[in-house]
Amino acid sequence: MGEKHPNRKKDKYNPYTLIISDGRYYLSFKDSRGELQTIEIDEVLYGLFNRFELEDISYLNKLSRHIEHSELTEASLNDRAFCKPESIEEKVSRNIEYELLHKAISKLPEIQRRRLILYFFGEMTYEQIAALEGCTKRAVKFSVDIAIEKLKKDFGIF
Repeated sequence: MGEKHPNRKKDKYNPYTLIISDGRYYLSFKDSRGELQTIEIDEVLYGLFNRFELEDISYLNKLSRHIEHSELTEASLNDRAFCKPESIEEKVSRNIEYELLHKAISKLPEIQRRRLILYFFGEMTYEQIAALEGCTKRAVKFSVDIAIEKLKKDFGIF
């Protein structure tokens, strides 16, 4: 592959690497078997992942500069007492749920998957997605609604 992003401080739980090669955009990650997978993504999705990564870096910097080194106060001690850290079992359960969600989303038709990701993870409105894809707001909303219904069926929520 070609060039990667400059070395960025990453959260240890960040599972992917963004790559640009020959004007094409790729996302690289290890699957559940530990095998490296690289998939081509479009520029919009690449931009969303890149923005998320930059926001994550900004949060990590803020955390290391200000919050972790701040003075302990009665309020911060109360917060720690009432907000228990997540147990190993809870973390494993949450990771399994995320993996199941990602698998279910990957099974969706391409248009539904793309619109669902842009709406929920890209924080775009129906209008913005419609303008991006050259269609109506109603078509985008319908696709997202159908995708949600399919996910609910996959998870037995119906």
